[in-house]
Amino acid sequence: MIKSKERPHSSEIRHGVRASTWIPGGIAILTLITAFLLQQYPEVLQSFSSKMSSFSDDSFTFTVNWYDQTMDKDRKFKLTFFPRDNSVEMFDIKHQRVFLKRIVCDGLHVGDFFVGNHVVVLARRLQVLEYGDERTKHALEPNHEATFAMVKPDGLKNLGGILELIENEGFVVSDAKMTLLSREHAALFYQEHDRRSFFGELLEYITSGPVVALELMRSNAVSEWRKLLGPTDAAKAIQDAPHSVRAKFGTDKTNNAAHGSDSPEAAARELNFFFGNDQNKSDRGAFPQSWAKLENTTCCIIKPHAMKSKFTASIVKDIQASGFQIEGLQTFHLKYEHAEEFYEIYRGIVQDYTGLVKQLSSGRCMVLAIGYGGSGSEDEEASQKFRDLVGPADPDLAKTIRPKSLRAKYGRTKDENGVHCSDLPEDAKLEVEYFFKILQ
Repeated sequence: MIKSKERPHSSEIRHGVRASTWIPGGIAILTLITAFLLQQYPEVLQSFSSKMSSFSDDSFTFTVNWYDQTMDKDRKFKLTFFPRDNSVEMFDIKHQRVFLKRIVCDGLHVGDFFVGNHVVVLARRLQVLEYGDERTKHALEPNHEATFAMVKPDGLKNLGGILELIENEGFVVSDAKMTLLSREHAALFYQEHDRRSFFGELLEYITSGPVVALELMRSNAVSEWRKLLGPTDAAKAIQDAPHSVRAKFGTDKTNNAAHGSDSPEAAARELNFFFGNDQNKSDRGAFPQSWAKLENTTCCIIKPHAMKSKFTASIVKDIQASGFQIEGLQTFHLKYEHAEEFYEIYRGIVQDYTGLVKQLSSGRCMVLAIGYGGSGSEDEEASQKFRDLVGPADPDLAKTIRPKSLRAKYGRTKDENGVHCSDLPEDAKLEVEYFFKILQ
């Protein structure tokens, strides 16, 4: 008896064609379709990829700008940040293609992503231009409301204490500078009071010494800063808000330590007045310029890692408690080439020169011009006296031989050692001038 052929399993047949012939053909067709879609509709696939990723990871999307020095032009990207593992991916908007596949970037935090800030991804300095979608904007924008604060001439001696209150209330100092207001700038800033009887006295007071202008960020920043300030009259503040800035550091209605915007509209106007914007930054007369004492001072830089760790207030407080004066102050987010130029003298001398440069350009730093409270020869020794307070470059060594030094208290590694200070008296003036003259 002749046996009939075994019937193929149904899974082996697709429309009368055996799987052995159908599968290779199907793969070829899918490959062609995928290649076509990549060429014709890259944004669709990129969007699909991002959405698929978001199913398993919370992510936030931003439009960022990178200035490409090689091409001498700005390049815009869609950047997606995944806070679960601090990873990012980037998509080239103009050329509609993936620029950077998802990769972990240590040191980034979701709090670094707000409009106007700079972040560093693989040595590229990116400016956040806008939120990339409504979900990201809705989730993050309320946490980054900005307000204006000013430490007045009488409050400057307690700058560290004021910054400590600010940090403890969850504010981030996103921009800062010391300035010496001219009478014209002061009159313009306080123009709403120009018909009041105290206007002349107010102008005399606010121009009597340097002030520190601050941009503060947090949720409900305007109202929370006003609450932290306390009543205008320091005497009333002591009675009604004893833990407020004016209660702790103010004297009377005029000498009340600090100022704060009273509305979001006023905050926008006052921030623009002191820090300018993209339209008027080229006009140096449009807003008060940074000021620093260039003679008989030494340079101190609170490094990016220390600012992120909220050590700024404690460092400034320690500096002032040790008898030093803050004679200049400004925040910077240095480009890599500027950090490299500043540290040029250390090239070939320190073991990890590149690490120093990367740390200094990795985020916001605060540069201080430091003066000593003496006169004559004592002023000339400010650099050495301050270096003693700072301590050895290696925090581990500092913890052993100078446990109360700044680097012992706030340093982690040789690169992340809390602060930089001028090594030699002859370097001090050059370093102060680099930030407060050359980079202005």
